[in-house]
Amino acid sequence: MRKRNVPVMFRLNRKEAEALDKKVKKSGLNREAYLRQLITGVVPRDAPPPDYYSMMRELHKIGNNLNQIAQKAHTLNVIDVQRYDGAMRMFEKTVKEITEAVILPEKTEGRGIPQNM
Repeated sequence: MRKRNVPVMFRLNRKEAEALDKKVKKSGLNREAYLRQLITGVVPRDAPPPDYYSMMRELHKIGNNLNQIAQKAHTLNVIDVQRYDGAMRMFEKTVKEITEAVILPEKTEGRGIPQNM
């Protein structure tokens, strides 16, 4: 049995439907997912540019390499561990901020559908 078994149907005029379809297309979601996010109090962001995912993969590879170097440095105690750890934390924070700015939906002030929809 389906998890979502309550159908909801409503009508839009042509202008409203076009505005909704434009926003849905920009988000990369389907209509249902887009509307569900609005109902839960978040505004979906536009889909990221195609090269976003390849750039993030590269950043994660760099971070992974830095982490491996840090593990070895801690064992051998051959580099400034505190400075390296600080740089690693900054790298992880930057990746998180990029992801939040580009990918994650934006929360609305209250719960539910935003006023500027």
